Amino acid sequence: MSRPRIVLYNPRAPYFTMPLALLAVGSAVDRKRYEVVVVDGRTQADPVGRVVVETADAVCLGVTVLTGTPIRDALLVTRAVRAAHPRCRILWGGWHPSLFPVDTLRESGVDAVVIGQGEDTFAEIVDRIAAGEPFQGVAGCGAVDEAADREASIRGPQRASLARWGGVSINPPRPTRDINAFPAHDYGLIDVNHYFALKGQRQLDYITSQGCRFRCTFCADPTVYGRAWFGLEPGRVGDELEHLWKRHAFTDVGFQDETFFTHGGRVAALAEEIRRRGLRFSWMATMRADQGARLDEAVLSACSHAGLRRVMIGIESGSQNMLDWMKKDITLPQVFAAADKCRRHGVAVLFNLIVGFPDEPAESMTATLDLAKRLRAFGPDFQIALFHYRPYPGTPITEDLARRGHPLPHTLDEWAAIEDPGGASPWMDPDKAELIERFGFYQRIGWARPTRWRAPLQAIARWRCRGDRYAFPVEKTVVEWLRGA
Repeated sequence: MSRPRIVLYNPRAPYFTMPLALLAVGSAVDRKRYEVVVVDGRTQADPVGRVVVETADAVCLGVTVLTGTPIRDALLVTRAVRAAHPRCRILWGGWHPSLFPVDTLRESGVDAVVIGQGEDTFAEIVDRIAAGEPFQGVAGCGAVDEAADREASIRGPQRASLARWGGVSINPPRPTRDINAFPAHDYGLIDVNHYFALKGQRQLDYITSQGCRFRCTFCADPTVYGRAWFGLEPGRVGDELEHLWKRHAFTDVGFQDETFFTHGGRVAALAEEIRRRGLRFSWMATMRADQGARLDEAVLSACSHAGLRRVMIGIESGSQNMLDWMKKDITLPQVFAAADKCRRHGVAVLFNLIVGFPDEPAESMTATLDLAKRLRAFGPDFQIALFHYRPYPGTPITEDLARRGHPLPHTLDEWAAIEDPGGASPWMDPDKAELIERFGFYQRIGWARPTRWRAPLQAIARWRCRGDRYAFPVEKTVVEWLRGA
C-alpha cells in the first residue's frame, strides 16, 4: 500500500547550495507514514510541470521561501498547483513567511505558513491535514481562516481569490528546540551527484548549528530565531559526516552555519572528529571577526590540519562608527587580528562588505574601500565580496526606515524585486554605484594570484585602487569585451 505523499519545493535561485531546509523538515516527518519527494527548481528543466505531476493526490505541497528572487518562482509554482489541484494544501515556510505571515497568507494563495523553526510545526501540520483536522492550535503556524476557506470552496473556481483574501489567524509561537532532538538530514531525498555537477566540485553542504546570538540590525536572524543558538554534538557531526563521506565521496564541505565558530571548544572537538576518523576532505565555514581574534591559536591550527581551507567573515563596513550604529559588536583591530591569524595558519578568507546603508556618509564608504584594499594586500587568498545594502524585512534598520516614512516593498512581487540586478538603491547615487563597480573589478584583478600574462594588468589595477583612479577604465572595457567574445 502506497504512503501519502508530501512534496517539498525549493524555488529557482542563482546559487546551488543543497536545500538543507527541505532536508530538515522532510527528515522530521514520520517517514513510515509518508513518502517525501523533494523537487528543486534549480535542477529541473520544467519545475512547474514536475511539481504539478508530483502533487496529484499529495497530502500537501511545502515550499521554502527566502525574501528576494525565490518569491517569484514560489508564486508561479503555488498558482499552478492551486489551479491543477484545488484541494491540495499548500504551505510556505522559511524566512519570508516567518517575517510576514499575514501578508503571505493574504497574497500568496497558500493555506498555511510555518513561522520560525520548522521541523516540529511542519510535522504537526502534515498530521493535521492527513487526519482532516483544522490548523487551530498548531504552535508556530499561521493559516487562512478555515470558515472563510469553506465558504469559498463552495463557490468552485473562485476558491483561491476569495479564500486567500479572507481572514487569517496566527497561532502562538513554538519555542525553538535544540536541534540535537531532530533526526539527521536524509540526503537520500536529493540527487547529491547532481549538485556536485552544478557546483563543478564534489562539495557537500552541511549545517552543524542553527541560529545566531548576535544583534546585527541589518540581519533578520535575531527576529526569526530570537537570538537562540543550538549546535549539534561533535560526535553526532562526526558520525553523520563519516557516513555521508563514505557514501558520496565528496572532497569538500561547505558548513552553512550562521556562526560556525560560536564556541571554540566545540570547534576544536569538531576538528578532532574529522581528524581521528581519517576523513579526507577540505572545508569552509563562517566566522565573526571577534571570534577569530579570540580563537585560540591551537584551535585554528587543529582546524587547518583537519582540512579547513577558508573562512567567510562578515565585516560589513570599514567605519567603526557604522559598525557601532549597526550593532555589529566587532572592532576594526579584531578584523586585522583575525586576518593575521588566518594567514599564519594558511587559511584563506572571504570578507563580506556592504556599502550604501541609509544615511551612510561619504567618508564611511571611503573607509570601507580603504579597508578592502588593506585586507586584499594580505595576499591573493584574502578576497572581498562587495554588496549594496538592501532593506530586508524584519530587521531593525528596515523597521526604522518604515517609521521614517521611507517607501518599502509591500507586495510579494515587490519583495521579489529587491535583488534584481538593475534595481537601484535610493541610498546609492549613480556616481557612487559606478565607483563601487569599478573598484570591485580592479581589486579582483590587482590582488589575484599573479601569472606572467596578468602581471602588467595587475600593476595597473593596483595603481588605480591605491590612488582611487577609476576614470576611463579602458582595461575593464577590454577585459569584459574579451570575456564576452
